[in-house]
Amino acid sequence: MGLPPPASLLLGVLLLQGVLRPLWGDLVFVPPFIRMSSPAVSAFLVGVTENVSLALLQDEAGLLPVPACNVLNNETGDWSLTVTPSAVRPENVLEVTVRLNRDLQWCPSSETHSFPESPCIIQTLLVSASHNSTCLAHLLIQAEIYANSSLAHNASGKWKNVTVIPNQVYQPLGPCPCNLTAGACDIRCCCDQECSSDLRGLFRESCFTGVFGGDVNPPFDQLCSVRKARRVPAWFPFLCVQSPLANSPFLGHFYHGALSSRQHASFEMYLHTEPKDFSDFGYKQGDPVMTVNKTYFTIPQVSLAGQCMQSAPVAFLQNFDVRCITDLKVYQEQDGITNLRIKTGIMGGIITPKVTYEEATDLDKFITSAEILLTDGSAPRNVTVEEHYIFRWNNNTISEINVKIIRAEINAHQEGIMTQRFTVKFLSYNSGNEKKTSGNPGYQVGRPVRALNTDGASNVTTLHLWQSVGKGLCSSATFKPVLFGENTLSGCLLDVAINENCSQLRETAFELLNSLIQATHVAMRGNSDYNDLSDGWLEIIRADAPDTSADLSVSSANGICLDVPAQLSIRILTADAGAVEGVTQQEILGAETRFSSVSWRFQCGLTCDDKADLFPLSVSVQFIKIPAQLPRPLTRFQINFTEYDCNRNEVCWPQLLYPLTQYYHGEPYSQCAAKGLLLLSFPILAVFLSHPWGRVCKAWSSATV
Repeated sequence: MGLPPPASLLLGVLLLQGVLRPLWGDLVFVPPFIRMSSPAVSAFLVGVTENVSLALLQDEAGLLPVPACNVLNNETGDWSLTVTPSAVRPENVLEVTVRLNRDLQWCPSSETHSFPESPCIIQTLLVSASHNSTCLAHLLIQAEIYANSSLAHNASGKWKNVTVIPNQVYQPLGPCPCNLTAGACDIRCCCDQECSSDLRGLFRESCFTGVFGGDVNPPFDQLCSVRKARRVPAWFPFLCVQSPLANSPFLGHFYHGALSSRQHASFEMYLHTEPKDFSDFGYKQGDPVMTVNKTYFTIPQVSLAGQCMQSAPVAFLQNFDVRCITDLKVYQEQDGITNLRIKTGIMGGIITPKVTYEEATDLDKFITSAEILLTDGSAPRNVTVEEHYIFRWNNNTISEINVKIIRAEINAHQEGIMTQRFTVKFLSYNSGNEKKTSGNPGYQVGRPVRALNTDGASNVTTLHLWQSVGKGLCSSATFKPVLFGENTLSGCLLDVAINENCSQLRETAFELLNSLIQATHVAMRGNSDYNDLSDGWLEIIRADAPDTSADLSVSSANGICLDVPAQLSIRILTADAGAVEGVTQQEILGAETRFSSVSWRFQCGLTCDDKADLFPLSVSVQFIKIPAQLPRPLTRFQINFTEYDCNRNEVCWPQLLYPLTQYYHGEPYSQCAAKGLLLLSFPILAVFLSHPWGRVCKAWSSATV
């Protein structure tokens, strides 16, 4: 389907103008021409976008009108135009979005055909950018939208996006994982109900197999009703599991073995019940801290989904350190806790938190994308950026609460994104300046890796990672410790100019990366003594340290630098070293650091302006657990008779009596043992009642007589 002749001529002129315009250094749409098949499409307006007006025009009877560059028009007919600054370079790049305002309910479509022959909408749109009544750039859009496209169904009021969640007790949540497109047929997905029989016949021989293809409830291979493989003897396995097909391992913990559905209780009974208060008899670990008003003492916390919950209860003896992202437009200051009274855990015991206030010194660490709307008579306002809570506990009671609140003063109409930090720490009532350990004796997961620097006088106690704040620049990044057992990846951005000195860039990048590993030794155990180097301290292996003094200027050009340190890899070997009172103790066997270099090239847009580029630096921490003992060597039987290997063959001798072995988890082990003993009693009873055993008894009785 081609364009009308006037539109084709205009397309050629606009394409030629879009190609030559970047050479002139003016505005240009990227791309200058778009073939549109969905209700919304976006393009970028690149150049000096200050004081630029945009106009949207729609074709009339197949002909585009003359662009009106002196009129601002963001909406025409069924289309609308929106402009937003780009996240990359908001001063020079604008994102232009053209959107269809109405739905496609009036489009003629057939429910039996997923792909109609003719489109529903055929229109030509023209977006013009102008400055002082002068056209500077044009964007031509050819819209061809079909009625049965997936996006059309989502936009239409006729097709409602209603998802029916099945009862997970009896069937898996996703019965057809390959059905990825709503309202349209997915090729090779034979379980897709939106595929017609004719269309499914085109790929019936090439359907997806396995769970992705819809086989989400395969029968268990140890069931008695499952057909055996060809090369398996008829007697194998000797014992099998008799269970209905509905009892599938893919249902997991949702299966209850009942044939009738459970009564669905209303959510109202959970939302409006009063909190249970047992604090008068003492707190237990994990119990919520209560107030005298029989409400939970709440502090903002981060949920498992990553969202910040403003009213999350504080659990007794559970520390946390979270950060919440808040938009200043919707931010509301919470009520103070000065007059809040909290139950101590004994009958009638009440305690009031002791609050101290501090002023934040560097707002760039907490507020990003800051904008101030200037208005007359605007008064400043205070916002809370950090809250630190320290609970003193004694047995099952709370003896003291200290709170430190860090506030910042901002403009009343200031906008931006604010990062808030909330910490809670429970300390014993008699704890003072004791030495902090990461375990006793082995490491505990989540505790800092202990480190020591023997070369200098710096007080280094751990390895560090970057905690990026604000715009993610290395100059404003803070440090956080490397935690035992947690693989982590962090980084920051370094400002680099086009005429940057390569030697200075290598040295700066190396110093930033090396500042994270100022230590020379790591502790093997969580309680190694800092004053005794022989108490389990291991020297850090430094491999491939870059030579920043090397002269590489011959192979470097303006805007290009070779062998710039960009990544630091920290690998730590760990192992289980026994157990104390049944708790496995882990220790560190070695640590290695390795630098990786890249070739840096200044990233230019349409023109290479003398502006700073961002060079990313990253650090990764990987904990590698190795076995404490070497694996058991293979026996001669396992080496010679590989046909009985369970991992490579159908016949698995260890599973000959499957229901009585450790591989069977369908029932408790006690029931399996009882059934096994009952099964063993039958052959023993048969032996006693057999004819040879009767003759032995008669012979024994005659001999005694």
